[in-house]
Amino acid sequence: MDIEGFDHVTVLITDMARARAFYGGILGLEEIGRPRSFDFRAVWYRVGGNQLHLLVKPEADTMSPRHFALRVRDVAAARDRCAQVGLPTAETTKIPGADRFFVRDPDGNRIEIIRWDTPYDPGRDGVFDA
Repeated sequence: MDIEGFDHVTVLITDMARARAFYGGILGLEEIGRPRSFDFRAVWYRVGGNQLHLLVKPEADTMSPRHFALRVRDVAAARDRCAQVGLPTAETTKIPGADRFFVRDPDGNRIEIIRWDTPYDPGRDGVFDA
C-alpha cells in the first residue's frame, strides 16, 4: 500500500444536538455536509486537511484511553477556553517539546489537545518497546 496519510477519524455519539454544541460550539470545528447517499445519521467536521466523522448510535462507545489529537496554535488559550465553558481537563505524561492536555466530549470520547513547540524527532526522541 502507498498510504498518503490519515483521511478521517470516526467516533460514536448518542445525541446529535449535544455533539454539535460541543464540536462546533466549544471546539469551534467547521461542520461540513455528509454524503447524500448515507441512510444513517452522521455529522462531519473539517479538521485542517482531514475530517472528523460523528456517527449517531443508541449507546456511547466504551470509555478507554483511546483518543484522537487536535493540534492547536495556543495551548494556554485552549485551556482557558475549556475553563470558561466548565470543561474539565486532564494532564498526563509530559512529552518533551510539547504541551498537551485531554478533554472528553459529552459521550466520553477522549480528545487530546496538543501543541508541538519542538517538532518530534523519532530518531532523537523515540524508543521502541521490546
